[in-house]
Amino acid sequence: MGRIAAPHGVRGAFKVLPLSADPTSLLDFSQWWLRAHDTDAWTSHRVRATRVQSGMILAELDGVATREAAGALRGVSVGVPAELLPALAEDEFYQSDLVGMTVVNRSGDVLGPVVDFVESGAHPIVRVARAEGGQRLIPWVAQYVDRVDVAARRIEVDWPADY
Repeated sequence: MGRIAAPHGVRGAFKVLPLSADPTSLLDFSQWWLRAHDTDAWTSHRVRATRVQSGMILAELDGVATREAAGALRGVSVGVPAELLPALAEDEFYQSDLVGMTVVNRSGDVLGPVVDFVESGAHPIVRVARAEGGQRLIPWVAQYVDRVDVAARRIEVDWPADY
């Protein structure tokens, strides 16, 4: 739902870049889960204070009391348990549910698995791992994303295999 961007002040507060359709949705939760990108483990933290400032969320968590501790969290993902999230419409998806799905183009070429999403400002971009190494960046817009088959864990796209 967000990513920690930078420390704020000297008492352990930090800025969070919201990654959800409603940037203020994180403010509704009294507990956040944090995950560094080099691990699959999430750790729970009680939220002491939050507020919105200039499109970012300023937050304070229990156990983060210094600027150095807040700085060590830079790049860490912020989430909440899925069962606490609101239900989605039929054509909506949580990005975290799409991670790991196989991306296939209209020709049937397997492009790779979804690694994560990158926010570009205009729209999300799905990052797909190439089997031969490297990645593909595909805009998450109707022009390129044809279908998401949740049951088959498959995303069909209009995207060339050699791009």
